[in-house]
Amino acid sequence: MAIQIRNLSVRYGAHQALRDVSVDLPVGKITAVIGPSGCGKTTFLKCLNRLIDLQEGVQVSGRVLVDNEDIYAPQADLLALRKKIGFLPQRPFPLPMSIYDNITFAPRIHRLSEAELLSHINGLTTAVAQSGNGEVKPIGRHLDEKTKWNLLVENYLRLAGLWEELRGRLHEPAARLSVGQQQRLALARALAIEPSVILADEPTSALDPISARLIEGQFKLLKDKYTLAVVTHILRQARRIADHVLFFYMGELVESAPAEQFFNHPQHQRTAAYLSGEIS
Repeated sequence: MAIQIRNLSVRYGAHQALRDVSVDLPVGKITAVIGPSGCGKTTFLKCLNRLIDLQEGVQVSGRVLVDNEDIYAPQADLLALRKKIGFLPQRPFPLPMSIYDNITFAPRIHRLSEAELLSHINGLTTAVAQSGNGEVKPIGRHLDEKTKWNLLVENYLRLAGLWEELRGRLHEPAARLSVGQQQRLALARALAIEPSVILADEPTSALDPISARLIEGQFKLLKDKYTLAVVTHILRQARRIADHVLFFYMGELVESAPAEQFFNHPQHQRTAAYLSGEIS
Protein backbone atom coordinates (compact mmCIF):
# COMPACT_ATOMS: atom_id res chain seq x y z
CA MET A 1 0.00 0.00 0.00
CA ALA A 2 1.48 3.32 -1.08
CA ILE A 3 1.55 6.19 1.43
CA GLN A 4 2.49 9.65 0.15
CA ILE A 5 2.75 12.65 2.46
CA ARG A 6 2.52 16.11 0.90
CA ASN A 7 3.14 19.44 2.70
CA LEU A 8 2.01 18.02 6.04
CA SER A 9 2.01 20.56 8.88
CA VAL A 10 0.67 20.15 12.42
CA ARG A 11 0.10 22.71 15.15
CA TYR A 12 -0.90 22.28 18.78
CA GLY A 13 -2.15 25.75 19.58
CA ALA A 14 0.87 28.03 19.14
CA HIS A 15 3.32 25.13 18.91
CA GLN A 16 4.37 24.01 15.42
CA ALA A 17 4.92 20.25 15.76
CA LEU A 18 5.49 19.45 12.07
CA ARG A 19 6.43 21.83 9.29
CA ASP A 20 5.73 21.16 5.59
CA VAL A 21 6.70 17.47 5.48
CA SER A 22 6.65 15.74 2.08
CA VAL A 23 7.86 12.14 1.70
CA ASP A 24 6.81 8.70 0.43
CA LEU A 25 7.01 5.58 2.60
CA PRO A 26 8.75 2.70 0.78
CA VAL A 27 6.36 -0.23 0.27
CA GLY A 28 7.36 -3.57 1.82
CA LYS A 29 10.19 -2.02 3.85
CA ILE A 30 10.89 -1.03 7.44
CA THR A 31 11.17 2.75 7.70
CA ALA A 32 12.79 3.93 10.93
CA VAL A 33 11.62 7.37 12.08
CA ILE A 34 14.32 8.92 14.23
CA GLY A 35 15.26 12.22 15.86
CA PRO A 36 15.51 13.86 19.29
CA SER A 37 12.62 13.90 21.76
CA GLY A 38 9.95 16.41 20.80
CA CYS A 39 10.98 16.61 17.15
CA GLY A 40 7.63 15.42 15.77
CA LYS A 41 8.19 11.69 15.27
CA THR A 42 5.07 10.45 17.07
CA THR A 43 2.97 13.28 15.68
CA PHE A 44 4.05 12.26 12.17
CA LEU A 45 3.15 8.62 12.81
CA LYS A 46 -0.28 9.43 14.23
CA CYS A 47 -1.08 11.56 11.20
CA LEU A 48 -0.81 8.50 8.96
CA ASN A 49 -3.99 6.88 10.31
CA ARG A 50 -5.53 9.98 11.86
CA LEU A 51 -5.02 9.00 15.47
CA ILE A 52 -3.89 12.62 15.68
CA ASP A 53 -7.61 13.50 15.60
CA LEU A 54 -7.96 12.23 19.17
CA GLN A 55 -5.82 15.07 20.55
CA GLU A 56 -7.42 18.37 21.51
CA GLY A 57 -6.50 21.65 19.84
CA VAL A 58 -4.65 20.07 16.93
CA GLN A 59 -4.60 21.68 13.49
CA VAL A 60 -3.50 19.60 10.49
CA SER A 61 -2.88 20.87 6.98
CA GLY A 62 -1.51 19.17 3.88
CA ARG A 63 -2.36 15.80 2.40
CA VAL A 64 -1.74 12.14 3.28
CA LEU A 65 -2.50 9.88 0.33
CA VAL A 66 -3.14 6.19 1.00
CA ASP A 67 -3.41 4.39 -2.32
CA ASN A 68 -4.02 7.80 -3.92
CA GLU A 69 -6.94 8.64 -1.61
CA ASP A 70 -6.57 11.66 0.68
CA ILE A 71 -7.30 10.44 4.21
CA TYR A 72 -8.01 14.03 5.32
CA ALA A 73 -10.75 14.52 2.74
CA PRO A 74 -14.21 15.15 4.29
CA GLN A 75 -15.56 11.85 2.94
CA ALA A 76 -12.67 9.74 4.28
CA ASP A 77 -13.76 6.50 6.01
CA LEU A 78 -11.77 6.37 9.27
CA LEU A 79 -12.88 2.86 10.21
CA ALA A 80 -11.68 1.52 6.86
CA LEU A 81 -8.45 3.54 7.17
CA ARG A 82 -7.59 2.13 10.58
CA LYS A 83 -8.28 -1.36 9.30
CA LYS A 84 -5.69 -0.78 6.57
CA ILE A 85 -3.13 0.82 8.88
CA GLY A 86 -2.53 -0.88 12.23
CA PHE A 87 -0.93 0.90 15.20
CA LEU A 88 1.38 -0.51 17.87
CA PRO A 89 1.74 1.91 20.81
CA GLN A 90 4.74 2.54 23.03
CA ARG A 91 3.14 0.72 25.94
CA PRO A 92 0.88 -2.28 25.33
CA PHE A 93 -2.70 -2.07 26.51
CA PRO A 94 -4.28 -5.52 26.27
CA LEU A 95 -8.04 -5.55 26.14
CA PRO A 96 -9.61 -6.58 29.49
CA MET A 97 -10.39 -10.07 28.28
CA SER A 98 -8.63 -13.34 27.56
CA ILE A 99 -5.63 -13.81 25.29
CA TYR A 100 -7.88 -15.66 22.85
CA ASP A 101 -10.49 -12.89 22.79
CA ASN A 102 -7.83 -10.21 22.30
CA ILE A 103 -7.04 -11.83 18.94
CA THR A 104 -10.61 -12.48 17.81
CA PHE A 105 -12.06 -9.16 18.97
CA ALA A 106 -11.25 -7.05 15.90
CA PRO A 107 -12.15 -9.68 13.27
CA ARG A 108 -15.50 -10.21 15.01
CA ILE A 109 -16.15 -6.45 15.24
CA HIS A 110 -15.44 -6.13 11.53
CA ARG A 111 -17.82 -9.08 10.97
CA LEU A 112 -15.58 -11.12 8.75
CA SER A 113 -17.46 -13.40 6.43
CA GLU A 114 -16.50 -17.08 6.22
CA ALA A 115 -14.73 -16.40 2.92
CA GLU A 116 -12.76 -13.52 4.50
CA LEU A 117 -11.85 -15.66 7.50
CA LEU A 118 -10.57 -18.42 5.23
CA SER A 119 -8.65 -15.91 3.15
CA HIS A 120 -7.03 -14.33 6.22
CA ILE A 121 -5.73 -17.59 7.61
CA ASN A 122 -4.73 -19.28 4.39
CA GLY A 123 -2.96 -16.08 3.36
CA LEU A 124 -0.61 -16.46 6.33
CA THR A 125 1.07 -19.57 4.93
CA THR A 126 4.25 -17.89 3.69
CA ALA A 127 4.58 -15.41 6.54
CA VAL A 128 4.30 -17.99 9.31
CA ALA A 129 6.61 -20.43 7.53
CA GLN A 130 9.25 -17.72 7.14
CA SER A 131 8.89 -16.71 10.78
CA GLY A 132 10.24 -20.09 11.90
CA ASN A 133 7.36 -20.42 14.35
CA GLY A 134 5.90 -23.61 12.97
CA GLU A 135 3.77 -24.56 10.02
CA VAL A 136 0.61 -22.69 9.23
CA LYS A 137 -2.54 -24.75 9.23
CA PRO A 138 -4.67 -24.01 6.16
CA ILE A 139 -8.41 -23.98 6.68
CA GLY A 140 -10.95 -25.77 4.57
CA ARG A 141 -14.63 -24.97 4.30
CA HIS A 142 -15.52 -28.30 5.91
CA LEU A 143 -14.25 -27.17 9.32
CA ASP A 144 -16.72 -25.87 11.90
CA GLU A 145 -16.67 -22.21 12.93
CA LYS A 146 -15.07 -22.80 16.34
CA THR A 147 -12.17 -24.67 14.74
CA LYS A 148 -11.65 -21.85 12.26
CA TRP A 149 -11.45 -19.26 15.02
CA ASN A 150 -9.07 -21.49 16.96
CA LEU A 151 -6.79 -21.70 13.94
CA LEU A 152 -7.01 -17.94 13.39
CA VAL A 153 -5.79 -17.37 16.96
CA GLU A 154 -3.03 -19.97 16.63
CA ASN A 155 -1.67 -18.60 13.39
CA TYR A 156 -1.58 -14.95 14.48
CA LEU A 157 0.11 -15.93 17.73
CA ARG A 158 2.63 -17.91 15.68
CA LEU A 159 3.22 -14.88 13.49
CA ALA A 160 3.93 -12.80 16.61
CA GLY A 161 6.22 -15.51 18.03
CA LEU A 162 3.91 -16.28 20.97
CA TRP A 163 2.23 -19.60 20.24
CA GLU A 164 4.62 -21.92 22.02
CA GLU A 165 4.63 -19.68 25.12
CA LEU A 166 0.87 -19.24 25.36
CA ARG A 167 -0.78 -22.27 23.76
CA GLY A 168 -1.88 -23.62 27.14
CA ARG A 169 -3.00 -20.24 28.50
CA LEU A 170 -5.32 -18.91 25.79
CA HIS A 171 -8.29 -18.36 28.10
CA GLU A 172 -6.33 -16.59 30.83
CA PRO A 173 -6.63 -12.79 31.16
CA ALA A 174 -4.18 -11.04 28.85
CA ALA A 175 -3.28 -8.67 31.70
CA ARG A 176 -1.38 -11.53 33.40
CA LEU A 177 1.23 -11.61 30.64
CA SER A 178 4.64 -9.99 31.00
CA VAL A 179 5.09 -6.59 29.35
CA GLY A 180 7.13 -8.19 26.56
CA GLN A 181 4.42 -10.78 25.92
CA GLN A 182 1.75 -8.08 26.03
CA GLN A 183 3.58 -6.12 23.33
CA ARG A 184 3.82 -9.17 21.08
CA LEU A 185 0.13 -9.85 21.78
CA ALA A 186 -0.59 -6.25 20.73
CA LEU A 187 1.29 -7.00 17.51
CA ALA A 188 -0.78 -10.16 16.94
CA ARG A 189 -3.95 -8.18 17.64
CA ALA A 190 -2.92 -5.50 15.13
CA LEU A 191 -2.16 -8.15 12.51
CA ALA A 192 -5.55 -9.79 13.04
CA ILE A 193 -7.35 -6.93 11.27
CA GLU A 194 -5.22 -7.71 8.19
CA PRO A 195 -3.64 -4.27 7.72
CA SER A 196 -1.31 -3.43 4.86
CA VAL A 197 0.75 -1.04 6.99
CA ILE A 198 1.91 -1.29 10.61
CA LEU A 199 2.87 1.85 12.53
CA ALA A 200 4.89 1.29 15.71
CA ASP A 201 5.65 4.08 18.19
CA GLU A 202 8.80 3.19 20.14
CA PRO A 203 7.43 -0.35 20.57
CA THR A 204 10.43 -1.67 22.52
CA SER A 205 11.10 1.26 24.88
CA ALA A 206 9.34 -0.43 27.82
CA LEU A 207 10.81 -3.88 27.16
CA ASP A 208 13.80 -5.79 28.43
CA PRO A 209 16.58 -6.45 25.85
CA ILE A 210 15.45 -10.02 25.09
CA SER A 211 11.83 -9.01 24.47
CA ALA A 212 13.01 -6.05 22.39
CA ARG A 213 15.08 -8.31 20.15
CA LEU A 214 12.08 -10.63 19.72
CA ILE A 215 9.96 -7.70 18.52
CA GLU A 216 12.74 -6.57 16.17
CA GLY A 217 12.98 -10.08 14.75
CA GLN A 218 9.25 -10.23 14.11
CA PHE A 219 9.37 -6.88 12.32
CA LYS A 220 12.09 -8.13 9.97
CA LEU A 221 10.01 -11.18 9.10
CA LEU A 222 6.80 -9.21 8.64
CA LYS A 223 8.14 -6.73 6.10
CA ASP A 224 7.68 -9.27 3.30
CA LYS A 225 3.92 -9.00 3.89
CA TYR A 226 3.53 -5.53 5.40
CA THR A 227 4.95 -2.00 5.16
CA LEU A 228 6.27 -0.88 8.55
CA ALA A 229 7.09 2.55 9.99
CA VAL A 230 8.82 2.39 13.39
CA VAL A 231 9.57 5.36 15.62
CA THR A 232 12.69 4.75 17.67
CA HIS A 233 15.01 6.88 19.78
CA ILE A 234 17.71 4.20 19.69
CA LEU A 235 20.16 4.66 16.81
CA ARG A 236 21.53 1.13 17.24
CA GLN A 237 18.04 -0.27 16.79
CA ALA A 238 17.46 1.83 13.68
CA ARG A 239 20.71 0.46 12.24
CA ARG A 240 19.61 -3.11 12.98
CA ILE A 241 16.12 -3.02 11.51
CA ALA A 242 15.79 -0.15 9.02
CA ASP A 243 15.68 -0.40 5.25
CA HIS A 244 14.93 3.32 5.04
CA VAL A 245 15.31 6.20 7.53
CA LEU A 246 13.46 9.46 8.13
CA PHE A 247 15.29 11.98 10.33
CA PHE A 248 13.21 14.69 11.99
CA TYR A 249 14.60 17.72 13.82
CA MET A 250 12.53 20.54 15.36
CA GLY A 251 9.45 19.53 13.40
CA GLU A 252 11.21 19.38 10.04
CA LEU A 253 12.03 16.33 7.95
CA VAL A 254 15.75 16.86 7.48
CA GLU A 255 16.65 13.72 5.55
CA SER A 256 14.98 10.69 3.97
CA ALA A 257 17.27 8.01 2.57
CA PRO A 258 17.96 4.27 2.32
CA ALA A 259 19.51 3.08 5.58
CA GLU A 260 22.95 2.29 4.16
CA GLN A 261 23.26 5.75 2.62
CA PHE A 262 21.76 7.49 5.65
CA PHE A 263 24.16 6.00 8.19
CA ASN A 264 27.29 5.90 6.06
CA HIS A 265 26.92 8.89 3.75
CA PRO A 266 24.48 11.43 5.25
CA GLN A 267 23.66 14.30 2.93
CA HIS A 268 22.89 16.99 5.50
CA GLN A 269 25.07 18.56 8.18
CA ARG A 270 22.38 18.21 10.86
CA THR A 271 22.09 14.50 10.09
CA ALA A 272 25.84 14.01 10.46
CA ALA A 273 25.81 16.03 13.68
CA TYR A 274 22.97 13.91 15.11
CA LEU A 275 24.64 10.62 14.18
CA SER A 276 27.92 11.76 15.77
CA GLY A 277 26.18 12.90 18.94
CA GLU A 278 26.96 16.60 18.45
CA ILE A 279 23.26 17.45 18.64
CA SER A 280 20.52 15.61 20.48
